[in-house]
Amino acid sequence: MPSSISDPALRPDPGPLPRKDIIRARARAEGFDSVGFALPRLPARAAEELNLFLADGRHGDMDWMETKRAWRADPKELWSNAKSVITLGLNYAPESDPLLALENRARGAISVYAQGKDYHDVVKKKLKRLASWMAKEYAADVKVFVDTAPVMEKPLAHESGIGWQGKHTNLVSREFGSWLFLGSIFTTLELEPDASEADHCGSCRNCLDVCPTNAFPEPYRLDARRCISYLTIEHKDHIAPEFREAIGNRIYGCDDCLAVCPWNKFAQDAQELAFAPRAELVTTTLAELSALDDAGFRAFFRGSPVKRIGRDRFVRNVMIALGNSRDSSLVSYVEARLNDDSPLVRAMAVWALGRLVPAEVFMRKAQAQRSLETDPAVTAEWTV
Repeated sequence: MPSSISDPALRPDPGPLPRKDIIRARARAEGFDSVGFALPRLPARAAEELNLFLADGRHGDMDWMETKRAWRADPKELWSNAKSVITLGLNYAPESDPLLALENRARGAISVYAQGKDYHDVVKKKLKRLASWMAKEYAADVKVFVDTAPVMEKPLAHESGIGWQGKHTNLVSREFGSWLFLGSIFTTLELEPDASEADHCGSCRNCLDVCPTNAFPEPYRLDARRCISYLTIEHKDHIAPEFREAIGNRIYGCDDCLAVCPWNKFAQDAQELAFAPRAELVTTTLAELSALDDAGFRAFFRGSPVKRIGRDRFVRNVMIALGNSRDSSLVSYVEARLNDDSPLVRAMAVWALGRLVPAEVFMRKAQAQRSLETDPAVTAEWTV
């Protein structure tokens, strides 16, 4: 009786696994959820959109986007020896709807991505381990990048097939929705690129319509100057009055456009333990956060990306949230910041006070405080 082809001894030798499959398997072993391969170049439309974004001034205070324009527009300008780019995504999908945090005005809403450990550190460690293995295994040169480097990681991820840039300009994945951290490895290895992903947004406008500040002048275009994530994180100055009420209790970032993406229904909860929310970040009240001095802020947010914005910008945001609480029982916490060392904090404390006390009480306070104030922006808040 002839032996069956299922007999391992008679099965054809499949030979070694293709290099891409080996790298992909190693990346998944490191915990990455998405892996794609691309050439170190961007489609012409990406550079065109970048130039238009900068020409319109939509980058706001982020001057580094202008100074690093050439590097962002062309990966070869960043590293001329690169032959391939490996793009990697790490799922950080939350267990519950992050928009629910907007309903509790006594607490501040911190963006999902910042509720655990700093993703820059988590992703970079994984990237470095994978890149070190590649360098040793294939005698290749490698460089790793997380989104702090001047790499347009979203168009590269789109080209590599792990997702597409949605109408909110963030990457969307059919497997993980809008919840992927991105990183990349540039290498001298020549690896066949994967097919790019198609755009699956269709006629959906959820992310555009939910934006509290109308930060999208049109689909696929963001005006950062109107974005709550930009205003509460990147913006170093006073926040304009037109945006303060819309900010609500968001004290670091904004998840609205991500949270309403229909593709999120396919996302599984994040498996990376480092991204689990720290209980104190989501349970500490605005009143408690308002009292943080610089040392207290650094200690409280140790290991968190929130720490990067510094105490003054953060408490500025807390003052806005207190004003939006409309809870007069919180007045004492606002009054405690009227003489804060930071004009950023004092100005928003004045604004918050005006929202929490009757007009005549505010005017009496203004008469006492105006003559003591040395910062013109804060004085202007008292005279509104």
